[in-house]
Amino acid sequence: MAVGKEIKNKIGSVQNTQKITSAMQMVAASKMRRTQDRMQHGKPYSQRIRSVISHLANSNPEYKHAFMVAREVKRVGYIVVSSDRGLCGGLNVNLFRKVVRELAELDARGIEVDLGLIGNKAGPFFRSIGGNVIAVMADVGETPSIADLIGGIRVMLDAYSNGSIDQLYLASNEFENTMTQTPVVRQLLPLDPSDEEAYRHRWDYIYEPDAQQLIEGLLLRYLESQVYQAVIENGACEQAAKMIAMKNATENAEKLIDELRLIYNNARQAAITQEIAEIVSGAAAV
Repeated sequence: MAVGKEIKNKIGSVQNTQKITSAMQMVAASKMRRTQDRMQHGKPYSQRIRSVISHLANSNPEYKHAFMVAREVKRVGYIVVSSDRGLCGGLNVNLFRKVVRELAELDARGIEVDLGLIGNKAGPFFRSIGGNVIAVMADVGETPSIADLIGGIRVMLDAYSNGSIDQLYLASNEFENTMTQTPVVRQLLPLDPSDEEAYRHRWDYIYEPDAQQLIEGLLLRYLESQVYQAVIENGACEQAAKMIAMKNATENAEKLIDELRLIYNNARQAAITQEIAEIVSGAAAV
């Protein structure tokens, strides 16, 4: 029964694929727990320094850094955080779509965009749509180091400092829970004063030794920490999305195996029925 043999081969092939996706699901679950721990450990520093910068942006410091001064927008920069690998559902696609929509809006206003890309998946995509890529940070891995990112970050910050770009945005995925990862684009530069009442006050800081030295160092650490935290959080999103994608693939493989087995059994029954009919016909002829 040639048809039956072909179906059995397909069932075996799908079963092999199912074993692979099941193993990948378990690996992603294990990695997700580690990346979540890393994300949680980095959050207190990231949130605290964001709080300090929000206070600073709402105050009237004696020294105004270039990062704190808004200017006419003629060119915009985006730092886009993607994953290094695929098989993580629509994680990268959803983020890229959000960024592309914003790029289209800026293009309609005659504003050009420079891109700083993190992760292997962002480069090919944005180059394929004609994006002006000025910095690439690829192969950041599962345990990224700030040293691996700082070069690309500095390229974008220097572009803002020398006036090449007038605004800088950070686009990445935020980890809501295992099932939900949300693409988010937020402004990094110039510092956008928060509307929260907690950050509004009528007092200023006392700087020691001087405002310029402290503010320059603080702003640089703030921007680096925000990008680094976004990369870590995107890593947790990648593993969560991969775990769900592999779980769905494993379940779909099981459904496909059941369907193929049903087809095989129907074909086998049809072949047996035909053989019986042929035997009966032969006996009747005798």
